[in-house]
Amino acid sequence: MGGPAWGIFGASLLLGALWGLAWGGQQMGKLADKKLCADAECDHPISIAVALHDYIAPDCRFIHIQRGQVVYVFSKLKGRGRLFWGGSVQGDYYGEHPARLGYFPSSVVQENQYLKPGKVEVKTDKWDFYCQ
Repeated sequence: MGGPAWGIFGASLLLGALWGLAWGGQQMGKLADKKLCADAECDHPISIAVALHDYIAPDCRFIHIQRGQVVYVFSKLKGRGRLFWGGSVQGDYYGEHPARLGYFPSSVVQENQYLKPGKVEVKTDKWDFYCQ
């Protein structure tokens, strides 16, 4: 895991953010001022987890998660938002739904594969809580 695939993933995030600007996204409140990541750009997943419970997202900063889904954890919020992690839930195998990104409570998943230590402290910015 890594290399060009994650570069494409990062590029799709950037394009998604630009698309949101062009078509009327909105800035949401910050959940935390800092986060822990595997690298300074938060491009590499820290771990892979499996959802223990369903989670219904309260707003566009968060992602819906269904029990049993695989979740890639890219960041763990610090301070007041420390109960939330940022990650991606993959869509269906046949490509009906693209990967969805957002925050979720750490209590709804169980990490089962550690990929890279999440020890790099990064300041959050407006893009971390921008909704499309």
